[in-house]
Amino acid sequence: MTVKAEQEFYLDPSIRDWVLIPITLIMLLVGVLRHYVTQLLNSAPKKQPAAAVREQRAIGRANLLRASAPLSPLPPSQYKSFSASLARGLASGEYLKPAAASEGEDAGPANPFESGQMEGAMDGMKKQAVMMVPNMVIMQYINVFFSGFILMRLPFPLTAGFKSLLSRDIAMPDLDVRWVSALSWYFLNLFGLNGVFKLILGQDNAAVETRDQSALSALSGAGGPAMAGPGAPDMSKLFKSEVENLALAEGLYKWVGDGIEDRVLKSWGKAV
Repeated sequence: MTVKAEQEFYLDPSIRDWVLIPITLIMLLVGVLRHYVTQLLNSAPKKQPAAAVREQRAIGRANLLRASAPLSPLPPSQYKSFSASLARGLASGEYLKPAAASEGEDAGPANPFESGQMEGAMDGMKKQAVMMVPNMVIMQYINVFFSGFILMRLPFPLTAGFKSLLSRDIAMPDLDVRWVSALSWYFLNLFGLNGVFKLILGQDNAAVETRDQSALSALSGAGGPAMAGPGAPDMSKLFKSEVENLALAEGLYKWVGDGIEDRVLKSWGKAV
């Protein structure tokens, strides 16, 4: 059995000072810059009509009421009153916004080139460009000037499966897997700095990825933009299903104050 000799290379300290550390700092600064550029590119939210906001809030209130049913802070009389009033309004269509087209008039197919949809598509393209262009420029820069550079050696052993990840631009089959090349260090920083960005910029940062607002946020009462166009849900059907869900939630209702006196006495060791 032959034991493979441990590979030893002398790495010039200039590689650490002029390649390893600058790549890390550039990736960090580009991520912070991407976050603030994305914030500047975000379009201001459009003001929604009062009828559309009322429609969204109705679904949001129903969701909150159902979610709190298993351990509700509302007394039984108030919960039943709120549930019955909300179910009655949803069933009658009181909260529905008026239709855009009058009765008897054919509205025709939705136009995919409407200004609202085009603005949403342009916002998405601009955010994708902010993500892709800096990464392509940095990767090409590293590939041209530092191709084949060995930057560092990891202090812990790894299996051979990591070789394609850590030494992807070095054509040396016998190279130890622990040696890290310049291009591999770029990719490690690209995916490994997410925790640093969350620590610096917070959880909702645009340095990691563009976060488009979910379409379902409008239905959760979060105040997001109303869905429109051919992919928009039928709110009348949603209201009818929500009425049934409220009826089912009443069977799961439990007041958080039930037996509170006995629980307090038991916690103080005074239960009879």
